[in-house]
Order: sequence, then C-alpha cells, then structure tokens
Amino acid sequence: MKTRCLLVDDEPLALRLLEKHISKIESFDIVAKCNNAIQALDILKKEPIDLMFLDIKMPNITGFEFLKTLKHPPKTIITTAYRDFAIEGYDLDILDYLLKPITFERFFRAVERFSREKTIHNKNISVLKDEQQLLVKAGNKYHKVILNEILYLESIKDYIKFHLTQKQITAKYKISDIEKELDSDSFLRIHRSYIINLNKITAYTHNDIELGDIEIPIGVSYKEKVYSKLRIKR
Repeated sequence: MKTRCLLVDDEPLALRLLEKHISKIESFDIVAKCNNAIQALDILKKEPIDLMFLDIKMPNITGFEFLKTLKHPPKTIITTAYRDFAIEGYDLDILDYLLKPITFERFFRAVERFSREKTIHNKNISVLKDEQQLLVKAGNKYHKVILNEILYLESIKDYIKFHLTQKQITAKYKISDIEKELDSDSFLRIHRSYIINLNKITAYTHNDIELGDIEIPIGVSYKEKVYSKLRIKR
C-alpha cells in the first residue's frame, strides 16, 4: 500500500523539487499539492494522508500555526529555508526538519525514517483477522489482547499502556495510530493521552469519565466530540 503524501508550500519551485524527489520512490504517492494552510485543511478533511511535507513561512497562517490547530495531524516533515525554527518544530513532534534547497540524499534520509517508524509500529501492534483481538509486542513477548478486556489506553510519549481488566501491557506505539485501528463504536478518544472503552463506562460528568473506580479527565478540545457521543447536555 502506497504512502499518501500531501505537499504544502507557497513556492512553486519548492513544490516541483519535492515532486521530483517523491517520483523517484515507487511506494510514495502525491495525493494533493497546495500553497497555503486553508487549502491543506480542506484536503485533510477529505483525504486520508500518511505524510505531510509542510513549509513554515506561508501567507495568512504559518506552517507551525496550522500544525497546532490539528487534533490528529499526519506524520509531518518540515521543509523550510529557515533553520532557526527547528527546536519549535520538534516540540510539535515533527518527523524531520529539511532545509531548502533540499537535496535528494537528505530527502531520502527523512522518508526512510518515516518508513522505519511505520514498520516498527506495524510490527508492535496488529489487528487480528476476527477484529476482536490485537496482537501486541511488548519487549520480547507477543500478547493477545481481547478488545473487550481493554478498560482504556494511555499515551506515554511514544508508548501506549494498555489498561486491561486483569493486567497492563506497554508497547511502543502512538495513540493517534492506534485510534485509527479501533472501532469508533466501542472506543473513544477523550483526551490527547487517553482512549476509553465505551462499554466499560460506569458514570460520567462534564469533566471526567468513570470506569469503575478509575476517573479519566475529558480534554478541553475533545469535549464537544465526547458530549455528542454520550449525548451529554452542556
């Protein structure tokens, strides 16, 4: 399956160079190109994107400002002529920071890093065929996790802690990736760090959700979605 790419840059020459580099990698496909964040947001709403190449200095909204507005941004590689913003970029969990003009060698190193991380994630957690179980790699062991035994998932940097009815398992994986794999009828992300099993809810308020004796906060940016799902009146 090809990696679906979105290119966001207001410089036509920079876009053409990225196109040229990407055309040399058979497993990558350009879904769309745009020259500002408004267009990029529209594309992200309509198309599944695996990897975004994003410029910083653009009209109206900068690349970083745009990235901060996204609840679930795709993996992002920054492309810019300004080296001074690198630290801010890594604070936003970007994959890499490429300085223009971008050589193919440097570009290739960045996309190889994307491919390695994707491979690690795919190896660590797999959805089993019947879709009622996950196969989770933790250390040297593989664990079969019954979906109905999950109370909630907790994100700890690049790791996910599975809080199950009888035990806990920690695996190297990102919460935004596993969110895509779980059934939205049974699981709901209520905070940047938590996904809960809707079937395990015992009580809730406007500010938190209870799973038995466990209280999990509802993140401010997730409240509208949670209220709608649980039909909570404001």
